[in-house]
Order: sequence, then structure tokens, then C-alpha cells
Amino acid sequence: MYYLEAVIADRQTLRGLADSVEHAWIVDLGQGLSLLPLTDPVLEAGFRKEQAGFAGRLAAWSANGPVAHVDADFFGGLGTQYAQVWHLGEVVLGPLHAAEGEPTPEAGSPISQALRRLGAVKGDHVDEFDAVGLGRHRRTDHWVPA
Repeated sequence: MYYLEAVIADRQTLRGLADSVEHAWIVDLGQGLSLLPLTDPVLEAGFRKEQAGFAGRLAAWSANGPVAHVDADFFGGLGTQYAQVWHLGEVVLGPLHAAEGEPTPEAGSPISQALRRLGAVKGDHVDEFDAVGLGRHRRTDHWVPA
């Protein structure tokens, strides 16, 4: 099982977001990107009471650099992915969805496309998802230190 829901951007961009939300934690990934896990305590602290408010906050923070909201849910190799990227207050990618059983688009999975939009490169890895280390933990709450 793999489940991730997070906001990804560079550390400086996420800092403003994290400072305004109780229980928020920033985790460094590879390639200059960081991740803010959307754990239950973060969501309960009011980060996402409604989708429009959530999108508005991400749009506002994207004034400092591109910001992605990503979601992946896999079990036994099958699952779903979602990604959307904002920059300068506007949606610049997505929302992208990959339903269970759909083939991966030639451009890559939704999350890999979002990471590429944030500046990640695949290099010698399978994809951008792998290149920045998103396989490091299997559940969103495992990204937060105990």
C-alpha cells in the first residue's frame, strides 16, 4: 500500500505555508524540492476546510514559486494519482488524474509531470517521482518525524 497527499515546492515557498498551519512539517526531497505532508492533524488544523479555499491558498503562495498539490493511492500496483500546479497565482498544470487501470500517459504520471513543472529531472531514474525520492515512505504520516 502507498498513500501520499502533499504539497510540493521549494523550501522557501513552503515555509510561508507551513508557518500559517499548526502541525505542518517540511521535509526536504531531492533536486531542491520539499514536501509538506497533508496529514490528518494538518487537515484538521483548517488547512483544507473546502477545496476552493485550499486552491486559493496554494494560488496565493505560488507568487513565490510554483506549488504542486499531489495525491497518490496505490495497492498491489494498482491505484490513482492526482496533481495540479499553480504559479504566479494561476493554474499552470492540471488538474491531472490517472484512474486505476489507466495506462501511464506518454508525458508521464500526473505526479511526475507536476514534479517536472517544478524543475525536477528524471536523470537515470525511472521517473521524476523516483528521482526526488517520493518512494521513501509508504504513507503520508510517515513523512513526519515521530
